[in-house]
Amino acid sequence: MIAFGLSVSEGAAYHLYAEPGIERAREPDSEVFVFATVGVLARTYNLLLDAAAAHDDLEALVLVHPHTEILDDAFCHTVRRALADDDVAVVGAAGAGDVRTIAWWEGDISSGRVTQRYQDHGGGEAPAYSWATTNPAPAEVDTVDGFLIVLSPWAVRNVRFDEALALGHGFELDYCLQVREAGRKVVTADIEVRNHRGLELVEESEIWIEAHIQLADKWEGKMPGAERHPEPTEEQWKRRARRAEAQREAARSMAYGTALGLDARILGLQTAMREATASRGWRLTAPLRRLNHWRTQRARARSGG
Repeated sequence: MIAFGLSVSEGAAYHLYAEPGIERAREPDSEVFVFATVGVLARTYNLLLDAAAAHDDLEALVLVHPHTEILDDAFCHTVRRALADDDVAVVGAAGAGDVRTIAWWEGDISSGRVTQRYQDHGGGEAPAYSWATTNPAPAEVDTVDGFLIVLSPWAVRNVRFDEALALGHGFELDYCLQVREAGRKVVTADIEVRNHRGLELVEESEIWIEAHIQLADKWEGKMPGAERHPEPTEEQWKRRARRAEAQREAARSMAYGTALGLDARILGLQTAMREATASRGWRLTAPLRRLNHWRTQRARARSGG
């Protein structure tokens, strides 16, 4: 039995996006656990893991973000195929290898058929991670994106989300690092998913920076793509270096969001121009625009401009 689990803090998003996707993907015997968010996200996810672990026939638990819509009609088949290797403990629709920090998207991204639908700048839809070079799924990675996390029965029963990471950011990276430390694999699969979210990768940058430092402290020297440096002689310098690193990654991530916003604005303007130039009014006034252009050019020629 493949189960689905959600931590819901806003019911509207769940009913609009996640619920229809789960109904599309689930099988007749699938259990769906919908829990109200309790404290930090890791706490609610651990409660979901406990609920799923009680089922002896569990094949997988799919943790779905309320803003994530599963579009793949063959979803359960894809999950079973990805988990056919007993060493695989975590599957995602997107993720990355060579991860150095909480900003995992700075690594080598692998993605299935993931798109992002946004409301910014008039709304639109674009491929996820369009600002980066992506590799196709499936692939073995260091972490998956937290919008969709598929856990094997072993992962459900043996690994827990760290509730001490109270700031929330990086929970999926921490979980995947625990899984890999235990000798199991994290992979991406070719899953079709639509994310309904804004264009900003990082919101509340100060909280994100503190979360970056917190995770770096926990996994010091163990991050898969991190360079190994000698132990700093002073704790103060170590903290300063981590804060600077976090600020750099936050700035990069916000720059990606800005670039996506510019792309969205351009797309909106192009759409508006196509609609305007295709209208009957635009065609009827074409002779007048040509006449005005001719008059302007003639006036410039006379004035020597």
